[in-house]
Amino acid sequence: QVRLVESGGGLVQAGGSLKLSCVASGLTLENYDMAWFRQAPGKEREFVASINWASAARNAADSMLGRIAISRDNAKNTVYLQINSLKPEDTAVYYCAAGGSYILQKERDYTYWGQGTQVTVST
Repeated sequence: QVRLVESGGGLVQAGGSLKLSCVASGLTLENYDMAWFRQAPGKEREFVASINWASAARNAADSMLGRIAISRDNAKNTVYLQINSLKPEDTAVYYCAAGGSYILQKERDYTYWGQGTQVTVST
């Protein structure tokens, strides 16, 4: 079975950094473009960043440009999201997803999802 498991979330003060990980099993990671989304309470799930199968191209939400970096290690079946200069508005559950094109930014464009990891940023 396909599984995506996120980790690395937690409580951090504004201005701090986190690196999230997503470990995939049951699939060959290089066959998929990957993405990160996030969802805050009462809000729609929104696109954060994406990366193509070979790390040849990537994309990021305009609101987070300059603060985040998405990367992947296909040999380890793992995708990462580095977030710097964290802000309170970054507080959300962060999800990784597989299956869509990295240029697409809609939830419905991705096939497989993890259960999410909570990121909480305090003031």
